[in-house]
Amino acid sequence: MSILDREEYIEQAYFFRVLRERLSEGQATQSILASLDQEILSTTRLPLAIQFLATELKHSGLLSSGMARLRHYFTPYQAFIVAASEDETRRFSTDLALLVLEREAEYRAGRVSPAGLFIYQFEVLCRNRLGYAAGLQAMQQDPYYDADWRAFMDMASRQIGLIESADLIYARSVFYVQEQRRHDPTYEPPVPPLFGEKEGKIARANLGRDPLYLFAALQRQLGYPEVPRNKPREDIGPKVEALQLKIRDLEMRLKLLEAEVRGTLDLNKLMNPDLLKKDDPEGW
Repeated sequence: MSILDREEYIEQAYFFRVLRERLSEGQATQSILASLDQEILSTTRLPLAIQFLATELKHSGLLSSGMARLRHYFTPYQAFIVAASEDETRRFSTDLALLVLEREAEYRAGRVSPAGLFIYQFEVLCRNRLGYAAGLQAMQQDPYYDADWRAFMDMASRQIGLIESADLIYARSVFYVQEQRRHDPTYEPPVPPLFGEKEGKIARANLGRDPLYLFAALQRQLGYPEVPRNKPREDIGPKVEALQLKIRDLEMRLKLLEAEVRGTLDLNKLMNPDLLKKDDPEGW
């Protein structure tokens, strides 16, 4: 796979956004893909890719299966993200996965850098607990990363959990090299730095802290894309209250049955709740 033209990433961002919006409206993925290729710019390769995804969806029932087979167009990381959303054992929704891919495509269509792309993709793995080993392996196959980046991610997949994320970035930054040369002007790093001076400063300032603070600082200071988060459900409160009322109703019915079986059911107490509480604080 090679790096795509800017217009491809612009159309990809549109594709992921429209697919996400229409799925939220209750439309089926298959029906969306059947017509969405007509909306995409015909000078790109995306319409053909969408047609293939629609065909593959009919056979496998999975969107990620088609993306994985189109390795010359979709990156393994994109297929990995969609596959994670299709895994019923994960709390990673399709809506969130498509928003992740939409923002990544928008970033690739703009002023993208390997450091910014890595930070964004890596934070997605951290925030959603998608698995570092499999996620970093998918990232290594992205054509935007050269051999040095692939070696770094291979090392990170083995060291993550033992070394902080801030340490990984700081130790491979230009700022780290500058600090070492203040003590030893002849210092030469054993591996080339991958992150700039600013990334290194921010990483050192966040040593020992929650890695999410590091990612947030990089986004504020360097304009890296913000990773979307799961939104709390606003309609959950009324449903919880209704469920609590239902549970109390079932408890009352159960106590009535128990009292009837024991022969201690007193209908007068049912008609006088104050008397019931006085005689039996537990209810019956």
